[in-house]
Amino acid sequence: MSGMRPGGTKLVGTLLGLGLCGLVLTGCARGVDTPKGPGPAEIAEKWTSCAEIAPQAGVMLPVPPGSATSPPAGVEPRVGRIDPAFTPVAAVLCGRDIVRGAAGGREQVATERRADDIGEVVAALGLADEARGRGEVACTADMLVPPWLALLDDRGRGLRPYLPMDVCGKPRPEVRAALDGLRLTTVDSRTLGVVESAAAEAAGCAQRWADMVWVEATIGGPARVAPGTAPKTGPLRLCVYQVPPSERGGGKPAGDFVYGRPLPPERQAAVLRALAGTRPAADCATPASRFAVLRAVDDNGPEWYVELDACRRFLVVAPPGGSQLGQGDAALAALLGPS
Repeated sequence: MSGMRPGGTKLVGTLLGLGLCGLVLTGCARGVDTPKGPGPAEIAEKWTSCAEIAPQAGVMLPVPPGSATSPPAGVEPRVGRIDPAFTPVAAVLCGRDIVRGAAGGREQVATERRADDIGEVVAALGLADEARGRGEVACTADMLVPPWLALLDDRGRGLRPYLPMDVCGKPRPEVRAALDGLRLTTVDSRTLGVVESAAAEAAGCAQRWADMVWVEATIGGPARVAPGTAPKTGPLRLCVYQVPPSERGGGKPAGDFVYGRPLPPERQAAVLRALAGTRPAADCATPASRFAVLRAVDDNGPEWYVELDACRRFLVVAPPGGSQLGQGDAALAALLGPS
């Protein structure tokens, strides 16, 4: 098992950049029969804003710890076909993006974008669903994530249009092409929280990481023996995380970045000696409030997880040799301090 990788949030940022219909590749599957599309859309008599009506639109990452409390879900109008009496004049897309912070790092922002030239979109939304496959049509199992879309009329009313589906149960290509062709203007952008702090980015550490010592010790997976000799490794990077009280003792407690840096050669040698010379891990049920992760600077090779308080155990993960738990001490924790 391994902790949360630095690429976890980068993947989301990549997906958010794959056009208005995000794409998640998951394999291959056959087309299946599904119910027909919905009836008429519910018309909201007054469109206000994405922040009020769809504050959760585009959620692919939770609002990070330490951010403002996430807003309630809002009251979103029911999705459906466009009523002939409703004449759309504009489209609004509500979503979230991962952007560079002013001081570095990355932030999650909620956005509201508007387009007024929507003739092609309206025409595409008026298409019928294609007949679904009955086993003879091979469909990829990529999950298309359509945008949160609303249409407005000249009276300020709004509705959420149904997206006609293709033979595989995904938005029709005409719909996707029309949405990707919209000329959008951002009318609102709100910072929700930090995804990766400037300090974590500068240190080369992930903003969040899982306490794998607790995970492995709880499930009883690795052998409780001292490694004896430290696995061979190149230069190591130290990343230290604080576990919020609400996470401690959970199934996979996640910590937030506190400090980190590449280890100087002399300090690394001392740390590896301490890790190699310790005794088997003692039985202990007190979750740590802070832990360290040691990984190769080039992201290849073994990993070490060290509890910096409480039980002070450590876990070494050295593929293909598996995982082992050892017992650390205050001296080892001191070697992994902020200075």
